[in-house]
Amino acid sequence: MTKYQYTYFIHPYIIDESKYDKYILKLLRDRKCSYKIFEKEKDLDIYNFFLPNIRNVLFPTFEIRGEYLKEFSEYDIEAKKKAILRDPVAYFTYNFAEDIQGKVGTENGIFFKIEGIEIICFKPGICFFTMKTHLENTNKFVDLLDFNYRFRGINSEFDSLRDFENIKIQTDTFKDMKDLSELINQITGINTKSKNTSKEEIINSQFYTYSYACIETSNWNEKSDFSNIENDFLKFANVLPSNYNSDFNKANIEHNLHIIEKLKYVKTTLTNTSSNLFCSGIDTYNYTKLPYEYENQYFYLYILSLYKKLFLMRLNNKFKAYDKIVKTKNDFAKFTKDIWNKEITLDDTGAIYYRTLNKSLELEELYEEIKNKYEVLYKDLNIEKNNIYYSIIVILLIFSLMFNTINIIFLMYLLS
Repeated sequence: MTKYQYTYFIHPYIIDESKYDKYILKLLRDRKCSYKIFEKEKDLDIYNFFLPNIRNVLFPTFEIRGEYLKEFSEYDIEAKKKAILRDPVAYFTYNFAEDIQGKVGTENGIFFKIEGIEIICFKPGICFFTMKTHLENTNKFVDLLDFNYRFRGINSEFDSLRDFENIKIQTDTFKDMKDLSELINQITGINTKSKNTSKEEIINSQFYTYSYACIETSNWNEKSDFSNIENDFLKFANVLPSNYNSDFNKANIEHNLHIIEKLKYVKTTLTNTSSNLFCSGIDTYNYTKLPYEYENQYFYLYILSLYKKLFLMRLNNKFKAYDKIVKTKNDFAKFTKDIWNKEITLDDTGAIYYRTLNKSLELEELYEEIKNKYEVLYKDLNIEKNNIYYSIIVILLIFSLMFNTINIIFLMYLLS
C-alpha cells in the first residue's frame, strides 16, 4: 500500500541548432507557455543545493533580480528571446485551464492526474518535455507498477499497436491518449510518428521514468522484513508490470541496476532509463521533506545528467564528419570546462546520487570514447595538414631549383 507517490515522465528531443532561436520564439508566443524564472527566495533549497559554478549554468535566471527582473517582465517577445538565447538553458511551464484527470483500463481502472508539464531547453537544442503525474482513488502499489509501465510507452512508435495499454484520459482538455501524444508533438515540434523524423531528433521514443513511492509503515518496518516486498520493489525499480512473474536474475540486477541505501528505510534505484525512489513511512521525513527534495534538487541533477549523456551522444555522431572536427573540438572543450569538470554540490547524499547516476548512464565510458576518438582524429588531421605543408614545401623547392637552374643557364649564355 502506498502512502504517497508521484511519477515524472521525461521525453528528450533535439531541436536543430539553426532553428533553436525560432523554437524559443514559438514557446514565448504560445499563450499556454510561461517562461520560468528561478528566484532565490522561492527556490532557496535549489539555490543552496547547487554550487555557484554549476548553478550559473543550470539556473541562470537566479541572477535576474530587482530592477532587471522588472525590466525583463516588460520586454516584448523579441527582446525576451534575445535575453533567453544568451543563457545556456531555458525553462518553460505549460499551463492548463484545469487539472487533467485520466484513467488506466476500463470500468474500475486506475485514475490519475497530470499535475504539471515543464519544457527544459539547453542551448543549442537539447530539450526535455517533463510531465508530473499522480494516481488518484487508489493506494495499491500494484496500480503504481502497472501505471508506470504502461504510461511510459504512450509516445512510442509501437503505441498504435498496443492501443495505449487501455490508458484513458477523461477530461475536456483531451479526448483520449492520442490527443496527449499529439500535444507532445505540438510542444516539441517533432512528430514522433512521422517516417521523416530522424533518430537525431528523437533520442528515446519512450519516456524516461522518474518516480517516488512511499509505502505504508506496516509494509516495511523493524518487524516486517524487507524481503517480503523485495520482488515488488525490483519491479518498481525496473519499471515492470505487477504481473511480471519471471525470477529476477541477481547477476543482471547488479549489472543493470544501481541501488543507493544511505538511509535505512530509503532505497534509490537507477537504471539507464529510470530513477526511482522507494521508502517507508516509518520516518516522517520520508513523506514530508524527501518527496520535495526528490522532485526539485535531485530532479534537476537527473536532467543535468541526461543532458550530459545526450550532448556526448550527439557529439559522438559529429566526429564522423572531418569538416566539423574543429567546431566539434571547441564544443567538447567548452563542455568539459563548463560542466564536465565542475563540482556540482557539497550535499553528501546529492553527491552520491550524482556519481551513481553518471555510472548508471555510463557517462565516463562515453566521455573517454569521445576523448580518444578526438585525439586520434585530430592527430590524423594534423598529419594530413603536415603532409600538405610538406607537399607545398617540396613544390616550392622544385620551383626554386628550376628557377635557379634557368638563371645559371642564362648567365652562362651571357658569359659565352
